[in-house]
Amino acid sequence: MTTIQLPVATERLVLRPFTPDDLDALYAYQRLPEVARYLYRPPLTREQCERSLARWAAGTAWAEDGDALVLAVCRAGDAVPVGDVVLKLASARARQAEIGWTLHPAHGGRGYATEAARAVTALAFEKLAVHRLFARLDVLNTGSAGVCERLGMRREAHLVDNDLDGERWGSEYVYAILAREWRAAAQNRD
Repeated sequence: MTTIQLPVATERLVLRPFTPDDLDALYAYQRLPEVARYLYRPPLTREQCERSLARWAAGTAWAEDGDALVLAVCRAGDAVPVGDVVLKLASARARQAEIGWTLHPAHGGRGYATEAARAVTALAFEKLAVHRLFARLDVLNTGSAGVCERLGMRREAHLVDNDLDGERWGSEYVYAILAREWRAAAQNRD
C-alpha cells in the first residue's frame, strides 16, 4: 500500500482530505443542476453529500481497483472547499488511474481546476507510480476539455451516445497521458 503525503499545496491552492465539517461547502455545489449535468447524475441531496463525506473522510488505500483519493480543493488561506479533485485507481495491475474534478461555478474561470488537476497528475505519476492517466468527460463540457489539453493529455476517443442522462443521450471524450509523456513535458517546462 502506498502512503500519500497530504495536504498538497500549489501556488494558490491547498488540496486536502475532506472532513465532515465540509458538508455545507460540498452541498453548495453538488446540489446545482449545472454541476450535475456533466456528471451523468442528478444533483446530490444533502444526505448523499453527507454519506460521501463520511466515506472520503475515512480515507482509502491505494492498492485495489476502485480505490480513490478524493481531495477538497481550497484556496490558500481559506479552509472552505471550492471544489474537489478525484484520482481513482482503474487498474492496479496496469497502473491506470482516472482523474476528475468538480468546481463550484462561482469559482470557475480562474484556472483552479487546471492547477488542482496538475498537482494531482504530478502526484499520480511521481508518487503513485501510475503508468497511464485518463479523464472521461461529456463532449459539451468544453471547460474540462480545456483542462485536459492544458495538462498535455491527448483525446483518444469520442464515444457517441454512450450514456443516458435522464432523457438526453450523452457523448464522451476520453483524454489520456502516459507517465513518460508527463515527464518529457515537465523537462520542457523547466
